[in-house]
Order: sequence, then structure tokens, then C-alpha cells
Amino acid sequence: MGRSRYRVYDSSYPYFITSSLVEGYPIFSNPLAAQVILDALEFIQNKRSTTLYAYVIMENHIHMIVQNDKLPQLIQAFKSWTARAIVDLFSENGHTFQLYKMRKSKNPSHNDSVHQLWQEGYYPKQIFNDEMMIQKIEYIHNNPVKRGFVDHQEDWRYSSMRNYLGMESLIPVTLFELCQQSCPLFVWERSFRR
Repeated sequence: MGRSRYRVYDSSYPYFITSSLVEGYPIFSNPLAAQVILDALEFIQNKRSTTLYAYVIMENHIHMIVQNDKLPQLIQAFKSWTARAIVDLFSENGHTFQLYKMRKSKNPSHNDSVHQLWQEGYYPKQIFNDEMMIQKIEYIHNNPVKRGFVDHQEDWRYSSMRNYLGMESLIPVTLFELCQQSCPLFVWERSFRR
């Protein structure tokens, strides 16, 4: 884990996580690289007892809301596995420029690898209450709109927005259901369509 003022203090809470790529390279604009992340998100849900509430994969970073009893170790393994898988994928497919960029950006103190995909750290922010959870989910789903990639949140394939709207999605997530039990459905949907 990189040096950061952010820490996981209580694993009984979900955390908002941000992980960025070295030098901001747009590696995830390659659909094969984005698929590696989707596969890893599904794996941690199915095999590592992780609850994934929301996610978005942007061209050079990811945001997610996750909960796991061993979150620091989980994120370290997630980043290590996805980096190895993407380097292998790019090697097999002859993406020499991307490999060169990841090799050039590698922290010289890392002797265990030739390439570096992820920046150090993952900036966990503990989600303390329902209002913060809704704010972070909205932030995640609005990221592609704010960046100007799509006009509507549900148009970005690489996010959990479609899950929240009951549409066909790329991977499952655990829906945060604050308003579905105590509020009319239109209030719930409206809160995710800003």
C-alpha cells in the first residue's frame, strides 16, 4: 500500500476506493484491458467475500465502493493480479507502446517487476452513513458524464449505473437499497439521474 493519510479503520463499513494508472495513461480505453478489471471485480465478489456496491472504469482510473474484512490485502491482490494480466495481455497482442510506457513509468525501487500499471495507494474513504453512500454512488455514476464521454449515466457501459436502473449490465453488484423500502421508486431513480 502506498503512503497515504487514508487508511482502512473499520472493515465493517464500506469504502469508496480510487485507483489511478501511472502517468494517467488511458490503458482502460482498450476494451480488453477493461474486461480484465470487470473479471477481477466479479472474482472478488464470488471468491473473496467482497460486497461491491458500485463501480466505474474510466480510461485511466477506477472508482468503486467495496466492503471486505481484509480490504487492504484485497486491493493489493486486485491491483497485482490485474496489472499482471494486462501486461500479459499486451505482450500477447503486441501492444509494445503501452508496455514501453508502463516500463518507463515503473518506480525504480520496485525490483519485483519490469512494468508498473497502477499508481501506489488506493485512497480508501470510509462511508459512515446513507447520505455519504448515495453521494459516492452518484459521484461514481456521474464520472463519465462529467468528463464529457456520455450524455447520460446509463450510456457508459463500464459502470454499475445500469444495475441500479434494472437494465442489462456487464457484471452484478449489490444494490444499495436505502429508498427502495421506504420511498417511492421514482424518488430512488431520480437520485441516481442527476
